[in-house]
Amino acid sequence: MLMIRLQRTGRKHEPTFRVVLTDSKNGPKSGKYLKNLGWYDTRLKNDAVKQLDLPEIKKFMANGAKLSLTLHNFLISQKVIEGKKLNALPKRTVQKKEAVAEKAAEKKEVVAEKKEEVAEKAATTPESTDSEKVPAAK
Repeated sequence: MLMIRLQRTGRKHEPTFRVVLTDSKNGPKSGKYLKNLGWYDTRLKNDAVKQLDLPEIKKFMANGAKLSLTLHNFLISQKVIEGKKLNALPKRTVQKKEAVAEKAAEKKEVVAEKKEEVAEKAATTPESTDSEKVPAAK
């Protein structure tokens, strides 16, 4: 499946991106792409859409190429395509209060068991007396 995505170029702390058509199996950092569809410099806010080949992008989308989530959201914010923005951040599961309370209770039980084991070991080992510690005088 073909995919239109951003490919980072540019120096450290100065990001620029190529908008490329690539196979979805190629990673974004592989450098392999089929066609360069423009570029995007994050520091140039006003001319963001002028560097993209919009008719070409729309043609590939019509033929079945998918957009990456970031590029999809960017094109929506620039009013090139219509639709809702999609969440591009990784999914985060929210822990329920009950689950958190259960985990805390389990930890307390484990700590209590370990304390009991230490106390049992201390009780079973014979304690040395002071007379044993002092060597006999000759």
